[in-house]
Amino acid sequence: MSESKIHERHQELWGHFHWLGVLAQQGSYTAAAARLGVSKAAVSQRIAELERMAGVALVQRTTRSVRLTEAGQRLVDDTRASFEHIAQCFAQVRDAAGAPRGLLRVTAPVAFARQQLVPRLAGFLREYPEVRLELNLSDHLSSLATEGFDLAIRHTANPPDTHVAWTLCATRSVLVASRAYLRRQGTPQTPADLAQHNCLHYPRSQDTPAWTLEPLSAQAGTERVTVQVSGSLAANNSEALRDAALGGLGIALLPDFSAQASLLAGKLVTVLPAWKPVGAFAEQLYAIRPYSAHVPRAVTALVAYLREALAPGFGEGVNTKTKQSTEGHEQ
Repeated sequence: MSESKIHERHQELWGHFHWLGVLAQQGSYTAAAARLGVSKAAVSQRIAELERMAGVALVQRTTRSVRLTEAGQRLVDDTRASFEHIAQCFAQVRDAAGAPRGLLRVTAPVAFARQQLVPRLAGFLREYPEVRLELNLSDHLSSLATEGFDLAIRHTANPPDTHVAWTLCATRSVLVASRAYLRRQGTPQTPADLAQHNCLHYPRSQDTPAWTLEPLSAQAGTERVTVQVSGSLAANNSEALRDAALGGLGIALLPDFSAQASLLAGKLVTVLPAWKPVGAFAEQLYAIRPYSAHVPRAVTALVAYLREALAPGFGEGVNTKTKQSTEGHEQ
């Protein structure tokens, strides 16, 4: 057979190479046929044709399963990357041609996801009905590439240089308490007064907890102040701290996205509203993904949607002045 004829014959067998790879992956002719959407006889015929062309056995058959010979396994290993590349290229073309679609795996911090992200996802999924979301709620900083996530939402000051990061919105920290607690224990007038209160804090280390505040407006002789605080509860979740504050336990330091709903409802009020807590939580929310040559349209669509939805931030209700009043909700 001439070289041109052999080359043409090889081209005819490209589909056969793919079917052999599927057979190796599935472990049986029945499973491979189901995966390919063809008959078991068709798979058997294709493999037999490939073996005749190769001049060597590629599959060892048993009554229950099939196993590739050394030659068959080498052929599958050597062609796998090419078929994966073809599949990826086709997915990119298909993705660019139509509406965002497919499975999108997203990881996000627990408190932020429950309070701010999940309520906004219904609108996104209605707008893009061909997208499916798998949401992982975790404060663990997952390796996106290793754990297979397409996107991470992160409350951080320093997104990793090895990733692409989109800013979603700015955030700030806020001191809050229930009116019932402030009536019972008094309202702090200066940062130094916090040392006399039950302060609900996020545990950062084994050291004595301390909160740092700076004035929101320029005041003569007033600079950043750090106060050592103590309290009956420390928790590494802002929802837990918020709920303790709602129960009248003490003054909590929270990110604004955790405090916003309770402030707007009047269940909590801001403490020391003329001062800004600094250094406790990051001041930016990011959407992060690993660098890659192709970004699925579902990812860019979700990022664009969240940037628009979160653009106002969470300041509404945060700047409300504390009122030493018996009005409002008893907590």
